[in-house]
Amino acid sequence: MSSSDRGLKAYSPENVSVDHIRRADTDSVSIAEKGFSKVHEAEDVSSENEQDTELNVFDIDRAQLEVGLTQRHIAMIALVGTFGTGIFLSSGGVLATAGPAGCFIAYVVIAIVVGLNQMCIAECASLMPTASASLRHAEQFIDPALGFVSGWMGVWSSILPGEVSATALIVSYWTDLSEAIWISIVIVLIVFCNFLKIRYYGEIEFTFAIIKMLLLVGLIIISIVITAGGGPNGQPIGFQYWRNPGAFAEYLTTGSLGKFAGFWKALSGTVYSFGGVQSAPTLAAEVKYPRRAIFTACKRVFYRVTVLMITTIFCLTLIVPYNNPLIANSSGNASSSPFVVAINSAGIKVLPHIINAAVLTSAFSAANLGLMAGARTLFALAVKGQAPKIFVKTTKQGVPWVGTLFIAIFLPLAYMNLSDSAANVFNWFQSLTSAKLLWDWTLISANHIFMTRAMKAQGIPRSRLPHTWRYTPYAAWISGFFCVLFLFTGGFKTFVHGQFQVSSLFSSYFVIPLSIVLYFGWKIIKGTRFWRPHEVQLEILFRDVEDNPEPPAEPLKGWKWLTVLWA
Repeated sequence: MSSSDRGLKAYSPENVSVDHIRRADTDSVSIAEKGFSKVHEAEDVSSENEQDTELNVFDIDRAQLEVGLTQRHIAMIALVGTFGTGIFLSSGGVLATAGPAGCFIAYVVIAIVVGLNQMCIAECASLMPTASASLRHAEQFIDPALGFVSGWMGVWSSILPGEVSATALIVSYWTDLSEAIWISIVIVLIVFCNFLKIRYYGEIEFTFAIIKMLLLVGLIIISIVITAGGGPNGQPIGFQYWRNPGAFAEYLTTGSLGKFAGFWKALSGTVYSFGGVQSAPTLAAEVKYPRRAIFTACKRVFYRVTVLMITTIFCLTLIVPYNNPLIANSSGNASSSPFVVAINSAGIKVLPHIINAAVLTSAFSAANLGLMAGARTLFALAVKGQAPKIFVKTTKQGVPWVGTLFIAIFLPLAYMNLSDSAANVFNWFQSLTSAKLLWDWTLISANHIFMTRAMKAQGIPRSRLPHTWRYTPYAAWISGFFCVLFLFTGGFKTFVHGQFQVSSLFSSYFVIPLSIVLYFGWKIIKGTRFWRPHEVQLEILFRDVEDNPEPPAEPLKGWKWLTVLWA
C-alpha cells in the first residue's frame, strides 16, 4: 500500500533502523513473534520509564493494522457513537425521572460536556493518531500506568454486553420466542462483522448510521405532526404535557429539592445515551489522513448533537407525559420506548414497527462498535507490553483477531438478562456503562491538559498542532470538572436514608476503586512514574506531522454544507 493510499508514510524496513521491527512479507503476525521481541530488547519496557520512541508510537500500528477507512466512514462512525441506543430506549426513564424540562436540560448539559470533551480528544488525536487513542495519549502525556488503567478499564467495559441484551429485547417486540435465540444470533453476526476487512466494517457502520440519521429526522417530523394534531385522533397537544403533569418531576422527595434531585438523577441516564461517542478516535490508526479525518469527525459532533440529539429530545418531551407508566419501565424492552408509546397513543399504526426496526439496527451497531473497541484496546495494550503479546496478532486483512475472539468470549454474559430480574440487570449494565463513560471523558480532558502543559514547558506554540480550536484549553478544564462531579454524585440515591442498595453502590462507583487498584498495582510492579512537563516527548510527534503532511480538506460551498451531518 502506497503512502498516498494511506495518507501516511508507508512502513518498510528501510524506514527504520536495524533495531526496529520488520514485518514478514507473507506472515501478518510476524511482528508479534519476531519484531515485538526486538522492541522489548531495544527498549527497557520492563520498567516503563521510557516513553514511546518514534518506532512504537506509530510504526507498529502502521505495520499491523490496515488503513481502510475514509473521512466518510469515520464521520458516520462518530455519528453512530454519538446517538447511542439509550436515546431510543432509556430516554423514557430519564423523562419519567426528571419531567420534560428536567429531561431537556439534562440532555443539553451532557451534550455540551460531550461536545467540549470531543474537541479535546480531537486535538490530541490529530497530533497522535494511534489505535485506542486516549489510552496511548495517557501513556505519552501523563503516566504509563494511567494508560494501563484506561486500557483494561476499556476491555472491562467492552465485555459488558448491555447492547447485545438490548438488541434481543428489541426483537421481543415482535415475537414471543426466547430472547436467548436472538442473543445467540446477534453474537454470531457481531463476531462475523468484526472479522471483515476494516473497509467492509466501515461500510456496514456507514449504512447503520444513515438509517439512524433518517430515524432521528423521521422522529422529529412525526413528533411535530403529533404535537400539531396531525395524527389519526386529531388531538393537538402543543405544550400540554409541560403544563400537566408539569415541567419537572419530583424524585425521592417533594418540592424544589425533589425536582432538582430528579434532574440530577437524569444526568446518569443521559450519559448512557452518548455511549459510543469516542468510537471514532479508537480507529485513528485505520483511517486515511487520520489527523484531518478524526479532528473533523469530532468537531462535527457539535453540529450533530445540536441539530439532531437536542431537537429529538425536545420533541420527545412534547408527545408523551412523564407520568405515563409505560415509559417508566426501564427494562429496555422496545414497548417502553417513549417514541413507540407516543405513536401508539396517537393511533398511528404500522409506524411503531418501522421505528422499532430502525432502533434494532442502532442497538446492533452499538454492540458491533463495542466489540471493535475492545479488540483495538487489547491491541494497543499489547503494543506497550501491558497485555500478552499475542493480542498484537492480526489477520492478513489487518484485523486483530485474537483480541476480537477474547472479547467475544464474554458476549454470552448477555444471557444474564433472561432472568426474572432482567430489568435490574439492564439498569446495572446502564449504571456501570455511564460511570465508565464519565471516567473515560475525565481522562480525555486530563490528556489534553497535560499535553498543553508540556507544550508550554517546552516552548511549543499551539500553532504547531495539525488542527486546533481556540477554546479547547478551556474546554478541557470545563468538561473535566463536570465529568468528575457527575461521576462522584451519580449514585447519590444510595446515600439517601432508606434507599441504600449494595448493587446500586457497586454499579455507580465500582470504576473508582477499580481504577485506583489498577493504577497503583501497575505502578508498583513496573516502577512507572509521572512525566514532568519537560520530559514528555513531543518533538517525535510533531516531526511525524511534518514528515507526513496531509492535504487540506476542500472547503464546503453551497449545498455541500449539508454534508456536515454525515461526512
